[in-house]
Amino acid sequence: MTSGTGREQLLLIDGELVPASDGGTFPNVDPATEEVIGHTADATAADLDRAIAAARRAFDETSWSTDHAFRVRCLRQLREALTKNADELRAAIVAEVGCPVTLTHGAQFDTPVEGLDWIADLAENYAWETDLGVASPYGIRSRRVQRREPIGVVGAITPWNFPVQIILAKIGPALAAGCTVVLKPAPDTPWNATLLGRIAAQETDLPPGVLNVVAGSSHELGQRLSEDPRVDMVSFTGSTDTGRKVMRAGAENIKKVFLELGGKSALLALDDANMNAVVGNAAFQITTHAGQGCAILTRLVLPRSRYDEGVEKLVETLRDWPCGDPTDPGTLMGPLISERQRDRVLGLIEKGVAEGARVALGGGRPEHLPRGYYVEPTVLADVDPDATVAQEEIFGPVIAVLAHDGDDHAVEIANNSRYGLSGMVISASQERARAVANRVRTGTISVNGGLFYGADAPFGGYKQSGVGRESGVAGFEEYLEIKTIAEAC
Repeated sequence: MTSGTGREQLLLIDGELVPASDGGTFPNVDPATEEVIGHTADATAADLDRAIAAARRAFDETSWSTDHAFRVRCLRQLREALTKNADELRAAIVAEVGCPVTLTHGAQFDTPVEGLDWIADLAENYAWETDLGVASPYGIRSRRVQRREPIGVVGAITPWNFPVQIILAKIGPALAAGCTVVLKPAPDTPWNATLLGRIAAQETDLPPGVLNVVAGSSHELGQRLSEDPRVDMVSFTGSTDTGRKVMRAGAENIKKVFLELGGKSALLALDDANMNAVVGNAAFQITTHAGQGCAILTRLVLPRSRYDEGVEKLVETLRDWPCGDPTDPGTLMGPLISERQRDRVLGLIEKGVAEGARVALGGGRPEHLPRGYYVEPTVLADVDPDATVAQEEIFGPVIAVLAHDGDDHAVEIANNSRYGLSGMVISASQERARAVANRVRTGTISVNGGLFYGADAPFGGYKQSGVGRESGVAGFEEYLEIKTIAEAC
């Protein structure tokens, strides 16, 4: 994995791959081995300033924002280039994120790259102008036209858990809309962004300044990006607490803020549910990327009459779950991203026990994995709906199991959360499951194992899970302004 300087990844600023202005770098650590696997240029405030200036200039002084056909061509080039470099990017994801390589053949790489075709098709066929017809307000005969125009310079701040997927979910529609972008990736996973930046610079016709990648070890870069008056919109994915800071920073200049934040999603099993389907979905959810996903179902709400059955089946399913080397195609669960995150997860498990939960499985570090930031798949039973582990996002392979006394109570438990990102309902009756799903206040929800994920499906949350939508037409239009023009006729 190189950028022309061995194992050091470079910044992309104004069309050039450059080191940090002060020459600084920061290490990238493999979470499966705890070893340093390379370094990335450590951007300074001066580097960020150059990137914002370049994005501003590219938006204000070039035809990028108005040349729809050219943008579509560049997006298709980017899709082709990422596909051509798939092996390099796949290896980078596994090495720095720690996710099993099997996930790169889905949501961690293949699916979001393929999704660029959908957004390019949308931009190519989008109705940029709509005739609203003729009206005569105050007796003035007028023809009205609605135009959609790009919002301007976008600051994209991305997390470490699904880096390529979330980067493309932001820069794809932003570029398609005609915006220019300054991308600030998470310090834990800079390689995916810097490799993508190198590929975009070398293998597409994206003009200088349209896409800038500013990786850095300091979280102050995100704060500066959010505050800068030259940035018209901030698109942020991450924790709810950080989302509040981004919103406050953007408020000074009344800039648009898109937020995709935390979740504490519930899997509701109704009393007629197939318990094998319930525990299969639950087990897959909490071990996918070791539970490090905002939309992962981390609360399992079982009917009280079948509670013991469900817990026993879940424990049996997870007992020998393949956990270990993420480069092994047979591994279903890898490590957590960092020592800090591992210790945080273990601390929350301890807190859950202190508040009355019972550890039915796991609860610690796997004995057969002395190196790496691993945590065992963990089942916490007998959890109170108001307990910390039922309310706070853990971001680890931990599921809290609760009991309900009927459909109304199940919905009450699901909605007893400051979050509202996702969920699932399982029942022998599709109609009954759908009726329950309609009452759960979340931005996405699955019925009997259905999947909402896709480039064409809007994704986002209610309540403190965020503001706005990513993906789909709604996600594309987040990056557009509406202008109404009235001509006397």
